[in-house]
Amino acid sequence: MSPRTSPFGEAELSDPWVALEPGADLGERLRMLRRAHETFTEAGTVPRPVRSVVADSWRRSARAGVGPDGTPSVELSDGDLGSYRAEHPLARVMPLFRELLGTFAADGEHLLAVCDAHGRLLWVEGHPATRRKADRMNFVPGARWAETAVGTNAPGTAVAVDRPVQVFAAEHFIRRVQPWTCAAAPVHDPRTGRVLGAVDITGGDGLAHPHSLGFVQAVARAAESQLALLLPERPAEDRPELTALGRDEAQLLTGGRRIRLSRRHSEIVVLLAHHPEGLTGDELLCALYEDESVPTVTLRAELARLRRVLGPVLLASRPYRLTVPVESDVAVIERRLKTGAVTAAAAAYVGPLLPGSQAPEVVRLRRRLADGLRTALIARRDPDLLADWVHGPWGEDDLDVWRSLATVRPTAAVRARLTALESELATPRTRAHPSAR
Repeated sequence: MSPRTSPFGEAELSDPWVALEPGADLGERLRMLRRAHETFTEAGTVPRPVRSVVADSWRRSARAGVGPDGTPSVELSDGDLGSYRAEHPLARVMPLFRELLGTFAADGEHLLAVCDAHGRLLWVEGHPATRRKADRMNFVPGARWAETAVGTNAPGTAVAVDRPVQVFAAEHFIRRVQPWTCAAAPVHDPRTGRVLGAVDITGGDGLAHPHSLGFVQAVARAAESQLALLLPERPAEDRPELTALGRDEAQLLTGGRRIRLSRRHSEIVVLLAHHPEGLTGDELLCALYEDESVPTVTLRAELARLRRVLGPVLLASRPYRLTVPVESDVAVIERRLKTGAVTAAAAAYVGPLLPGSQAPEVVRLRRRLADGLRTALIARRDPDLLADWVHGPWGEDDLDVWRSLATVRPTAAVRARLTALESELATPRTRAHPSAR
């Protein structure tokens, strides 16, 4: 197949996540993108024709310190790569990926690639000549293709934004990748909804066609359906249970033991429970400490102490991870919100996640959970649920929720509190509600 010839028919609908609309002039788009990329790398501005998803990704790439002439690094090789792949949940659906995408990749001189949630490539398969070309830019198993490492690219950007995405030619941030076009879609754990990684097809310009994105997205959904059958729900009594809302020291119930964790250990277990695929030492260091000068030996010492507390079986390394799924009160609320069970989610919310923690990633999770719940409450407009929120210590100064409550329960007391709060907060939008701190 010619690299500029699509094997698909014309698409009927446009989509901002698609690289090219049917009938677009490939040559003109390539020239425009090259000029836009040069403008951004030289002046930091993005010309208007660049898609918003690409412009946002370029900005994130630049903030992460990625250079346009960079090269991906290989993080896992040989035995480390083999053992990591064997334990990864996506290993279970590789036969499906090969069946649905493998032949198309081989016949079309493309590549089938699968990455984990960190953007590390686990499998790269397909046409031999195309693989040899890809080797020259380290598009190989074990290489890190996260957006924060190599800039805009389909598998890395797909896991970064949790959306299927195409990246065409000079939309790639690194110049050596710009001869390629790719389409990728994230794959989720059907039990928790968390991103496990992404499935990607990489090759020539023909992959910029809208149907390529729909194809890879359908493959990702098929994989999730198969995972739902292969990974049945584990009985709750077999799972460790983590309680971390409304308390600075989390509690872990495991193997009949009830363990009260220190503040730092609480942060670590919360983060590892939220990232069942595991975190590297550097990722965990950044997630825990605002001070970038904290040495890795400090983290290793904390993890050694935590392993003594939990026992040698529950905490693994390379990457650091919990060896069994952990049910947490945070995950319960996230699942309920995802299914629209707002009342049940509000009932389970007993306070902010580790409210005293200043660990950057814990702060982000705390804000995201609180914002997700309060947004759902405002949209639901249930006066009892809104009242419960504002009468909790985390919501007593939440101006947006008070305003929403005043529209559905305009009692004198509610109006008085709203008036007082608006007077108190001269610039209300600059003050975060307590649940998000």
